[in-house]
Amino acid sequence: MIQFLKLRKNFKAGAVIAGILLFMALLSLFWTPYDPEKMDAAHKLAGLSLAHPMGCDNFGRDILSRVMTGLRTTVVIAVGTVLIGAFFGSIVGSLTGYFGGSFDEIVMRINDVLLAFPAVLLALVMVSLLGGGKYNVILALGIAFVPSFARMVRGEFLRCKDLDYVKNARLQGAGHMRVIFVHILPNVMPVILSSVLIGFNNAVLAEAGMSYLGIGVQPPDASLGRMLSEAQGYLYGAPWYALFPGLILVLLILGVSLMGNE
Repeated sequence: MIQFLKLRKNFKAGAVIAGILLFMALLSLFWTPYDPEKMDAAHKLAGLSLAHPMGCDNFGRDILSRVMTGLRTTVVIAVGTVLIGAFFGSIVGSLTGYFGGSFDEIVMRINDVLLAFPAVLLALVMVSLLGGGKYNVILALGIAFVPSFARMVRGEFLRCKDLDYVKNARLQGAGHMRVIFVHILPNVMPVILSSVLIGFNNAVLAEAGMSYLGIGVQPPDASLGRMLSEAQGYLYGAPWYALFPGLILVLLILGVSLMGNE
């Protein structure tokens, strides 16, 4: 009972953290304290103040405004990534796990080859071919996440396809597609949703890493990783420049992780 209450507290804490950050991201669609792209030489690297609670960057842009829009960009990329990865990975995993045989062997061998390379490395290769930018990053990371989702869903289908409720559905004349998508897949959804939370955090870190290296989100668009890259030359003179994007990044991952531990 104590452990259950502890998990509930973790989930609530994570939901509060993630909810506040999501509200900030959504709010940036309609309002930010300043134009996040407006440069002001008079406030170049200005410190924390009532007018600029998070200070200003090397172009005099308000960091709070850029953190809000950068957080939105990072969340959009992470959500797009896991949607692509989970959707296509679930289809591949469902079909291979259910039908098995030569089809499963061929597809899973290809899947294993892709899994042998880190998802970020695959995404880096694809972004190098497609070019940088928010939408190319989403596409590249989404495709790179497909193999891991496919492997996970396949394992669940192998476990479920010979259970009694599946056999009963077959005896009642249900077709293969109905068995897969109506009878088995809904029972696999809790595992998929848990993997989606993990995938979200991995996508956040992957986007931050790619943007930090300069091959992800491109200027003038802001993302948390891009802001950290821009701030690296000012760590001693203006530590707030990197502090707040980094703090928001950590809190975002922490909030989602606490929710996933439920």
